[in-house]
Amino acid sequence: MMPFPPLIDAGDLLARIGDPRLVVLDASWYLPAAGRDARADFRAAHLPGAQFFDIDAASDQDTALPHMAPPAARFEAIAVALGISGDSTVVVYDGSGTNLSAARAWWLFRLFGHERVSVLDGGIGHWRSAGFPLESGGARDRPPGRFVARLHPAHLRSLDAVQAALATASAQVVDARPQGRFRGVDPEPRPGLRGGHMPGAISLPHGELVDASGRLLAPPLLRSRLLDAGVNLELPVVATCGSGTSACAVLLALDAIGAPPGALYDGAWAEWGARADTAVETG
Repeated sequence: MMPFPPLIDAGDLLARIGDPRLVVLDASWYLPAAGRDARADFRAAHLPGAQFFDIDAASDQDTALPHMAPPAARFEAIAVALGISGDSTVVVYDGSGTNLSAARAWWLFRLFGHERVSVLDGGIGHWRSAGFPLESGGARDRPPGRFVARLHPAHLRSLDAVQAALATASAQVVDARPQGRFRGVDPEPRPGLRGGHMPGAISLPHGELVDASGRLLAPPLLRSRLLDAGVNLELPVVATCGSGTSACAVLLALDAIGAPPGALYDGAWAEWGARADTAVETG
């Protein structure tokens, strides 16, 4: 079976609106400093028939760490409530213009075994600029789906696994946070975290993977950007960021160019930067 494409163009999605097997999800999420309310934005404008996918709710609720992968039963219940079934085609988008959180939703569906999922290239910004229709208000009611979540642990890495990868150079750790946070010159948005990065990590801010319109760079440019950052496309990649959200944009980029799939360290800097026993470099 051919792999499902990681991206869908706005025009292609418009042609599929109304397909009963299509489920469109607004997976917008923002850091508090952004001053944006993703749910309020959804009520103001969203794609026709879209449901709101809550990134925080679709995370493990039994840990103090943000955005840890949820138990399979929790994700399954969320998917069912959104009207998603095993044969559904899921399209996710966000309003960031940089795949800040849409890629996280895409990764979660992959994590739990649903391959029929794509990210709307350029998000709602590109959809809007194309002049395509939008709706306001709450989400339309959908009948419950029939979805079975099965965790695929190869998509995840723990703190111990990341430490081992760095110590043995068995995988590359790619950090998707902004350069200032990676270097330790800008503060972390979450209190109590040291500034800097994991020794040996590669810096590749997730916002550098898209063009000025918010669309993912064309494959040749995307490949060049990864190589210029120091990523060896033949070696395993573990993506990380502040809380395991924007790092998924790196995994989406790898998929888009046909590189070997990467994995996510979802403990991310929220875990690494808070511990006293993890090494940190600055600069």
